[in-house]
Amino acid sequence: MSDNLRVLAEQRADAKIKFFKNFKAYVIVNAILAVINAIFTPDFWWVLFPVFFWGIGVLVDFLKAFVFNDRFDTEDYRERKIQEEMEKLRK
Repeated sequence: MSDNLRVLAEQRADAKIKFFKNFKAYVIVNAILAVINAIFTPDFWWVLFPVFFWGIGVLVDFLKAFVFNDRFDTEDYRERKIQEEMEKLRK
């Protein structure tokens, strides 16, 4: 049980670290792109495309790290789903 707990804790910590690294890169790179966009092509704000699409990826990382971090990867959830499937098969 202790090993399973450690593995789960490591996975959660890794997900949070991944989110923070991705978010940091997102902010820095998009700030630089916004400056470049403002200087060279102020008439067309193309920077909104990477902000939007990369932002979707950052949002997904956030949800994985902080919202859905324990809903689907626990033994309890797995056991409940097995019991549900067994009930369906009995009918």
